[in-house]
Amino acid sequence: MAVTIWHNPRCSKSRQTLALLQAHGLEPVIRDYRQDPPSLDELMEVLGKLGTPAAAMLRWKDTDLPKDAPEVTILATLAAEPALIERPVVITERAARIGRPPEAVLEIL
Repeated sequence: MAVTIWHNPRCSKSRQTLALLQAHGLEPVIRDYRQDPPSLDELMEVLGKLGTPAAAMLRWKDTDLPKDAPEVTILATLAAEPALIERPVVITERAARIGRPPEAVLEIL
């Protein structure tokens, strides 16, 4: 199974999620989304796999966007400021999950 993790090595939840994937015998593609930011198209594709509103992908405590910001505004903000992406995001061919808690990613494996 092909698995990608949008990873921030400085984040404990991201490190825990990566370790959990590896403990399940997976060696995911590790993408430091801060150094290699996803495009707007990639964000929209992952959002479709998450099956959640764009608001779930945003680190609200690090932004001053209003809670009722439109999806397009949130996605444009994430594309422009990838550090605002909630981490980690684990992506497979058919689904994606945010690893908060890390065990949440197990349901898509």
